[in-house]
Amino acid sequence: MQLSFKKGKSKKVAKLRPVPVHLSDLHEGEEAVLDRLDLPEEMATRLMELGFIPGSTIVAARSAPSGDPRVFRVDGSEIALRRETAAHLYLRR
Repeated sequence: MQLSFKKGKSKKVAKLRPVPVHLSDLHEGEEAVLDRLDLPEEMATRLMELGFIPGSTIVAARSAPSGDPRVFRVDGSEIALRRETAAHLYLRR
């Protein structure tokens, strides 16, 4: 093992890509951009018809008292999704 304790200017650290966040991880009022859908083709197609298109902005609106389903605002509409489904939609902040 090699350690270095050199004083002076520190080396620049390369920027890390942000780790994708699941749609189900957003808190009420937070917004993020949809990166990709990891769902069967039929379900992904239906969600894209509703406005969940990669690159679109999604806002977490509210949820049922039990926390499931949750309502998301996308493309001017409010759409309720189960947490299980929302966990398969990846975001970038």
